[in-house]
Amino acid sequence: MQLSTIRKYTLGATAIMAALTLSSQNNIVEEVAWVVGDQPIYKSQIEEMYQQMRYERVPINGDPYCVIPEQLAIEKLYLHQAEVDTVEVQEAMVTQQVDARINMLIDQIGSKEKIEEYFRKPLPEFREQLTQTIRDNYRIMQVQDNITSDIKTTPSDVLHYFNDLPQDSIPMVPLQVETQIITLNPEIPRSEIEDVKARLRDYTDQVNRGEREFYTLAVLYSEDGSASRGGETGFLGRGHLEPEYAAVAFNLNDPKKVSKIVETQYGFHIIQLIEKRGDRINTRHILLRPKVSDADLTKAINRLDSIRTDIVNGKFTFEESAPYLSQDKDTRNNRGVMVNSKDRTTRFEMSELPAEIAKVVDKMEPGEISEPFIMTDPKRNCDIVAIVKLTNRVPAHKANMSDDYQLIKDMCESSLRTKKLTDWLDKKIKDTYVRIEDGWDNCEFRHSGWLKLK
Repeated sequence: MQLSTIRKYTLGATAIMAALTLSSQNNIVEEVAWVVGDQPIYKSQIEEMYQQMRYERVPINGDPYCVIPEQLAIEKLYLHQAEVDTVEVQEAMVTQQVDARINMLIDQIGSKEKIEEYFRKPLPEFREQLTQTIRDNYRIMQVQDNITSDIKTTPSDVLHYFNDLPQDSIPMVPLQVETQIITLNPEIPRSEIEDVKARLRDYTDQVNRGEREFYTLAVLYSEDGSASRGGETGFLGRGHLEPEYAAVAFNLNDPKKVSKIVETQYGFHIIQLIEKRGDRINTRHILLRPKVSDADLTKAINRLDSIRTDIVNGKFTFEESAPYLSQDKDTRNNRGVMVNSKDRTTRFEMSELPAEIAKVVDKMEPGEISEPFIMTDPKRNCDIVAIVKLTNRVPAHKANMSDDYQLIKDMCESSLRTKKLTDWLDKKIKDTYVRIEDGWDNCEFRHSGWLKLK
């Protein structure tokens, strides 16, 4: 979607940080540039958005002092329609996004106190402003979904769309592969697990005796990504926590107490309650992962090598063995077939595969089964052993109906969606009071109708 037509509404943490920083530091006099309905657009807003886009290196197709105010005006039209339609968003979803963004900012900046210092405002005020921004983004996306909800395409529609495309508009599709995988988790000696538990019990004792803060121990020793913020998870509901973790965390009532040791697929945790809010909870935790020795990895490689030999010799097929032997939860019930989370198809560009798999697959031919290799489990961040089968390799090519139907269908529906939104905006502009102040009207706007007779 083109920036001048539809803004990318779900801002990343860096974008929000840029926008809110500028908002807190800007001293521009409140000069009105546009009025849409009864809503003014101030010069300061335009400057803030311009600086934000420069900060993110977002290309601007045209004069920023024409493109940006038009974009802000479009947002106001969508938000007005949200009021008319009484569009509501799930506050739990908004809150979850706000918490996630604040946690990301804490990772980037260092602490809540540093956020307040950076943005020159108390954290509650910062949170309120961020909440409104994200809430508006969701409302705009809901309005767009409502406007385009009746768009449906048939294979005939897709074919007509493809046949009408100019040759230079047909995209090139990079090399893609389809793969299957079988993984084994190396056996971890009981002594290693007991050593991890002993360390966690020692941390618990230090906290209970008042010798160390849980926060400090998490920063120093936790092996989770939350370590830099003292193990804090942010407010999460049960559905966003591992079941074993949630069962213990939601039963905690005393913020001074430390939980018993909890085992999840990621390792072993101890948990400290920070605060409960309805069906969401904020906790700290320390995660330790038992280490896999070279000897354990070698045993797993030898076992998987035996399985590969049996498959190659025809004792059973890769597809038959995956459900019974693979320990990869995402693929074992699908005959080992890997599914691309990006588009839910079985095709991957090489850059979309885990690096270790891409390196192995790059040298394989369809039908081949790799030798066992060590890779990092992308979810659990620990070493596992795998073999992969390359089932298909699709060379780089110009998109065509037989190989790339889903891609072309998506392009067709995106084109229809853009046209419908453009038509809706053109009519909305025509029916809405708009005033553009002198000095802001000498523009070639994306949408006609902004300039009214004075």
